[in-house]
Amino acid sequence: MLADIITIGDEILYGQIVDTNSAWLGTELAKIGIKVRQITSISDSPEHIIKTLDEVKQQSEVILITGGLGPTKDDLTKHTLCRYFNTELVLDEGSLEHVTELFRSRGRDLTELNRQQAFLPANCKPILNILGTAPGMWFEEEGKIFISMPGVPFEMKRIMRDTVLPELQKRSNQEQIIHRVIQTVGLGESFLAERIGEWEEALPPHIKLAYLPSLSGVRLRLTGRAAGSANLEEQMDAQVEKLKTLIPQHIFALGEVPLEEAVGRLLKEKGFTIATAESCTGGHLAHKLTSIAGSSEYFMGSILAYHNHIKINQLGVSAEDLTQYGAVSEEVVSQMAANVRKLLNTDIGLATSGIAGPSGGTPEKPVGTIWVAYADAEKTVAKKIFYNKERLLNIEFTTYTALNLVRQQIMGV
Repeated sequence: MLADIITIGDEILYGQIVDTNSAWLGTELAKIGIKVRQITSISDSPEHIIKTLDEVKQQSEVILITGGLGPTKDDLTKHTLCRYFNTELVLDEGSLEHVTELFRSRGRDLTELNRQQAFLPANCKPILNILGTAPGMWFEEEGKIFISMPGVPFEMKRIMRDTVLPELQKRSNQEQIIHRVIQTVGLGESFLAERIGEWEEALPPHIKLAYLPSLSGVRLRLTGRAAGSANLEEQMDAQVEKLKTLIPQHIFALGEVPLEEAVGRLLKEKGFTIATAESCTGGHLAHKLTSIAGSSEYFMGSILAYHNHIKINQLGVSAEDLTQYGAVSEEVVSQMAANVRKLLNTDIGLATSGIAGPSGGTPEKPVGTIWVAYADAEKTVAKKIFYNKERLLNIEFTTYTALNLVRQQIMGV
């Protein structure tokens, strides 16, 4: 069974909001054996909506539509669907009862605009939207299923979970689709592909590999498809085990686990605490570490030593070394890591210092020149990196490099 997703809204095309609905829908549909053929974002135009519906129904059995169901005049989806299915709006008493109760529970009177949301195309099956005022709508015509839902993500997801996914699962061919995600760091996409090329070539035809690069590394996604295959789970797990023997030092997690969470798990497992001393990352490293629930078990604090006066007076970095080597140097960043560990009484100190840009570079140290350092009770390890990118990307890349340095030192890889 194939599905098309249509997102409606000028705000998506203008870039005012990001379409997160489609990614979520694709993930959930795959779990029940329905493959997304295409995702299309279109404007709030009746002609555009009708043209797109005509096109996609030729290719897919299921058409999921989000957006354009609000109470205002610019929300045209419901009226356009009436026109498309050659029907008219009629009052749905169940929807009116729901929206009236929703307003009453909030201590507000039902407005006429919201009352109009209870008028639905006569030939649709209303879908309860327990979290909002706009019902979903289910149409069936010529063997095709059309489902229209609000664009508000939490409303759409609740409608999908409560009604749409269970019903579609009953009708799908139940092909088994399984994903395995392997998170890697420290190798670019092309280098990674070269390293695991023979393994990839040997994958069976029903198991496919996708490379999904990001700032923190490359996610490898294995997708296995096998209708009625009883051992697909075992086959997928066996392929993951083979991969782990090829690049053990670059795999930091299995599943949708960010690098900062994987590092946090390592710190908790070992009972280690950590503190950061940040210059060029401006607190972003501490932000990533503390974005994980339970991070208070291992993250003790940070010193944001952006100016050299702070490096000297708060962190105890040598003024002579700052003068001789500069703030962006192995000598200075090593002292930052070692000293913050001692000052905050932690097992590990982590430091960053660099030229994030767009200005501040020199011929000897151009923009993107960065040092990161790790220190524990036995050693201090500093690493020079160069990211010739824009300022915010330099900060992001530096943060993930520092986190990976912690992972490497703890694991000894």
